[in-house]
Amino acid sequence: MLLRHFGVSSVSLCSRPWRNSSLLADFTTAAIQAVATVQVVDRSPTALRDAILQAVGDASRILYAPPHELPASLFSDFATDPRVVANATPDEMVNTAAGVTEAFAAVASTGSVCIDVSFECTGIVSLMAPLQVAVVAAECIVPQPRDLFRADVLDGRGLKRDFVFVTGPSATADMGPLVRGVHGPHKLHIIVLR
Repeated sequence: MLLRHFGVSSVSLCSRPWRNSSLLADFTTAAIQAVATVQVVDRSPTALRDAILQAVGDASRILYAPPHELPASLFSDFATDPRVVANATPDEMVNTAAGVTEAFAAVASTGSVCIDVSFECTGIVSLMAPLQVAVVAAECIVPQPRDLFRADVLDGRGLKRDFVFVTGPSATADMGPLVRGVHGPHKLHIIVLR
């Protein structure tokens, strides 16, 4: 399991500035317990590119859903990698090893990331590849799932979109023992921007 801390940035994207490092610690612990990997990096294009490329390894193609909440400039270094496909054809989507999306929020108690499935191709990219890489801002970590359904949390973003809670890789126990990666990604790697 991967947990790394790089530099710190004070940029705030959410209505409530992030000041609680215990939320990050709780989120990291819960995400790792849900079989995700977590990496905490500095909020810079270079640090984000390096973290994503390390996570995807030698993948020959990387699906990328441009962000809605995070500044696109944060992904600028990553988007120049020749393996990155932002507007994938159906064939490219099916035959891709990794998908990179933003998560507009995360939940400390469950280790979940919140993926906006109503924004362009974010939902599709988050489901298609065996490895999902979700990028979330540290100040957008909330304590409980119910917090996302309050108008005074994150400017009510949870009330203004269709989204899913993603907690670890896809798994099912419908037909017996727990099997991972049946209905979606086999692995979930979360990059938290500080």
